[in-house]
Amino acid sequence: MGTQQRSITLNGEQRSTSAANVADLVQQLELDIRQIAIEHNRIILARPSYEKTPLRDGDAVEIVSFIGGG
Repeated sequence: MGTQQRSITLNGEQRSTSAANVADLVQQLELDIRQIAIEHNRIILARPSYEKTPLRDGDAVEIVSFIGGG
């Protein structure tokens, strides 16, 4: 059985992904979960909900990275 591809909009760009949920997407993108905020279909997600939030065709995901400095 193959992995299903989904067509999503990620930070304004069309992208195909095999991620089943937001947590999978974060892992695929190799992002540090402690340094990002995620909006899924215009709803800001709390970290505990990443695994519970499925990705479907047409979903819009915005990921913002925090960069520290002095």
